[in-house]
Amino acid sequence: MEQWAGSTAIVTGGASGLGAATARALSEAGLKVAIFDANKEVAEATAQALGCDAHHVDVTDANNVAAAITAVVEAQGAPRVLVNCAGIGPASKTVSKGEAHDPAMFAKVIEVNLIGSFICASQAAAQMVGSEPMAPDGARGVIVNTASVAAYEGQVGQVAYAASKGGIVGMTLPMARDLADKGVRVCTIAPGLFLTPLLQGLPQEVQDSLGQQVPFPSRLGDPAEFGKLVCHIVENPMLNGEVIRLDGAIRMAPR
Repeated sequence: MEQWAGSTAIVTGGASGLGAATARALSEAGLKVAIFDANKEVAEATAQALGCDAHHVDVTDANNVAAAITAVVEAQGAPRVLVNCAGIGPASKTVSKGEAHDPAMFAKVIEVNLIGSFICASQAAAQMVGSEPMAPDGARGVIVNTASVAAYEGQVGQVAYAASKGGIVGMTLPMARDLADKGVRVCTIAPGLFLTPLLQGLPQEVQDSLGQQVPFPSRLGDPAEFGKLVCHIVENPMLNGEVIRLDGAIRMAPR
């Protein structure tokens, strides 16, 4: 990561979970990290602990995102890395107790997870392509999006979530192709079962049961392992246009 030391990175959803682990990994690698999160207080606490900057950002608001990126550019320089970790995952079936899925809930999940990722990626990319190349090959930056194994094996009640993550998977290659001649790479990570705040709130026996569903290693993923993969994607110049499953070989059952 030596080439990237001193560069600016933005991590959306960086206040907790996979985002916080990513912010930590990038910060420890010597990058200047800016955390974007809708939870202002937690974002500020995480940023203080990591020596990062925090910005209160709604990723679905293009003007809000633009203003935050402008603030990052002014304070830390143009971003060279963007990692999209912001997301939500409410559960609801297509039909439940005779009632159709709430279309507003479906739209909200798509708006935050898919459209929010696109807004942040496209606006960060605009800053990257206007920057000087970092290497003789013309490299200017890297975008890492977060999908989920639910993009491939969405479970009962995950119709909105799986659709949003499937959209991120589908967006990866064309975005990489769009930006290839500008020296910006795009990859996506599709994590399996990770010990995020959502799962940490479950009883230990439930956590153990979920972990045992993973073929090997038979445990929940450590968010730090997600952060390590982000760092590898950033520093490996041949990783582009790819979706990488980080899941211990799990294939999710219907429920």
